[in-house]
Amino acid sequence: MALGLFRVCLVVVTAIINHPLLFPRENATVPENEEEIIRKMQAHQEKLQLEQLRLEEEVARLAAEREALERVAEEGQQQNETRTAWDLWSTVCVILFLVIEVWRQDYQDGPSPECPGGDEDELPGLEGAPLRGLTLPNKATLEHFYERCIRGATADAARTREFVEGFVDDLLEALRSLCNRDTDMEVEDFIGVDSMYENWQVDKPLLCDLFVPFMPPEPYHFRPELCCSRRSVPLDRQGYGQIKVVRADEDALGCVCGKTTLGEDMLCLLHGRDNPARPGSELETLLCAGDSPYLDTLQVMKWFQTALTRAWHRIAHKYEFDLAFGQLDSPGSLKIKFRSGKFMPFNLIPVIQCDDSDLYFVSHLPREPSGETPAFSTDWLLSFAVYERHFLRMTSKALPEGACHLSCLQIASFLLSKQGRLTGPSGLGNYHLKTALLHLLLSRRPADWKAGQLDARLHELLRFLEKSLLEKKLHHFFIGNRKVPDGMGLPEAVRRAEPLNLFRPFVLQRSLYQKTVDSFYEMLKNAPVLISEYSLHIPSDHASLPHKAAVL
Repeated sequence: MALGLFRVCLVVVTAIINHPLLFPRENATVPENEEEIIRKMQAHQEKLQLEQLRLEEEVARLAAEREALERVAEEGQQQNETRTAWDLWSTVCVILFLVIEVWRQDYQDGPSPECPGGDEDELPGLEGAPLRGLTLPNKATLEHFYERCIRGATADAARTREFVEGFVDDLLEALRSLCNRDTDMEVEDFIGVDSMYENWQVDKPLLCDLFVPFMPPEPYHFRPELCCSRRSVPLDRQGYGQIKVVRADEDALGCVCGKTTLGEDMLCLLHGRDNPARPGSELETLLCAGDSPYLDTLQVMKWFQTALTRAWHRIAHKYEFDLAFGQLDSPGSLKIKFRSGKFMPFNLIPVIQCDDSDLYFVSHLPREPSGETPAFSTDWLLSFAVYERHFLRMTSKALPEGACHLSCLQIASFLLSKQGRLTGPSGLGNYHLKTALLHLLLSRRPADWKAGQLDARLHELLRFLEKSLLEKKLHHFFIGNRKVPDGMGLPEAVRRAEPLNLFRPFVLQRSLYQKTVDSFYEMLKNAPVLISEYSLHIPSDHASLPHKAAVL
């Protein structure tokens, strides 16, 4: 029984141990349909392969993008380096261009192809200048026009000068008789300047311009100060100067008694107690600006007008005409009124001589357009009128007989005057015309100014003016011009000064410039009609009329 019971227990234990729920077999979890499992695994493997391919493509794309970015960065760096090098090269080129341009304008002295022995920088590019709208009449028409309309209209210039000079001599002598030599200004003899004394006056009525130099009484004297002699001068003051009123008994630094307080028991041996260093004299009070020691242009104008009025009242009984001031803003603009209704204008301009030269300080320039006015009333305008007259006289001696230089200037002045009456005044005046002619005279050979070349020289003068207007640059003939002959006797400070651009107002005032350019081209357009109308009719076989030289 015990053995049977043992056998039963052994069977039970063996059954329990071998039961599948307790010890499953290795393939017990494998489904019965293996094909389906295999198919799913293959599908999953394909998905993994596709995902792997996609990831590889993504990695390749990212690598390509990275390479592209690196390539762009390298190209940008190269471009930046190239741009930096290009900017540096451009800057160097601009600097070189400016240096070459400055050198060409200031120091180049090569001869012009058309002007052997001349200066190329004075006549640059005139051959190709357009001068649109201008077709000058032939030489015969120009010469006939000059003889009929200009020479005939100014034939009585000599008699006009003689009459005015005689009257001014009497007027200035009366002024001197009324002045106290100890306290009043000393008025010197007049000096004839500008067109009437250079023989190119065109406008009617004929007008004489006379400089009247004056000096202060002792112990005072004038000490001129040229602005152009300073190292740093504002552009709007290059053509000006100042005049300091100083005492002759003072040194340059002034007496120490005027700068320190002397004790009651101390006395200045130079001035004494009754003669202080800077007495408040009538001269300083009336002619200087406020507390400044510099001469005031407005005060001088008032003094000069008052002096002329007193002088005229002294001699008025001797003449059968009246004398009146022509313009209120010009101190010496006078007008002789005859009983017949005619009148004769002339200008007496108070001036101060600069040291021992022919350079003068003037308070104004009559009748000329001015784009700028002096900033201070103590600024006096520099006038080279006497030097200009001397240069024309010296040049005329070297020119051929019957030279056409003054004829060119007269015709151009005539055209400008007529155009001014049509469209009103512009920024171009007769002084600009004369300056252009002086530059051409210095650049061209004397043989180029023969009477038969009137049309060519007139055309060249107008081309020079056009080019100067387009460039807004017309240099003063004397200031900073080292080509002026040494025999002129210019002050060294004037020769070494920076060149003065007479067209500088056009750079600052656009409306004035536009009006001037329009008026200039309108003048060129009207020139042939004006010349033909004033010349009337000339036969086709008309020969060249004899041309007389104007003698200075």
